[in-house]
Amino acid sequence: MSQSLSAVYVHLVFSTKDRFPFLHDLDMRQATFAYLSGTSKRLDCPTITVGGMPDHVHILARFGRTISQADWVKEVKRVTNGWLKKQEPQLSKFEWQAGYAAFSVSQSNLTRVRKYINEQATHHCKFGFQDELRTLLSKHQIDFDERYVWD
Repeated sequence: MSQSLSAVYVHLVFSTKDRFPFLHDLDMRQATFAYLSGTSKRLDCPTITVGGMPDHVHILARFGRTISQADWVKEVKRVTNGWLKKQEPQLSKFEWQAGYAAFSVSQSNLTRVRKYINEQATHHCKFGFQDELRTLLSKHQIDFDERYVWD
């Protein structure tokens, strides 16, 4: 095959440093989601949806062919971190957590995962980010050590 083709979808999840609710203002949160989306698109990883809460973000994206997962996440975080710190004085100490979780998503599950991400506010009335991430990690059979997940 002379052409390289790919359709790999990734559900990326990461939080603010120490899960501090930096993104409590809804307008700033929505602007951050839009900025995350634009940054990811520039890295040839167009987003399907971006959502989250004041302390964490979910990104559903079609993963690009020319960048590693680690480089994609690093660059998305780096660029948005710098942008956020310039937006408002209270965000001058903003940081993303060092780690992340990434899950593969099949074409047949894209609608369900998009809905899940878009309904973050609804399901976070029942449980917090840590329980959500534990559930996702278990569902995807990812072993993890609690001592190192919550930086």
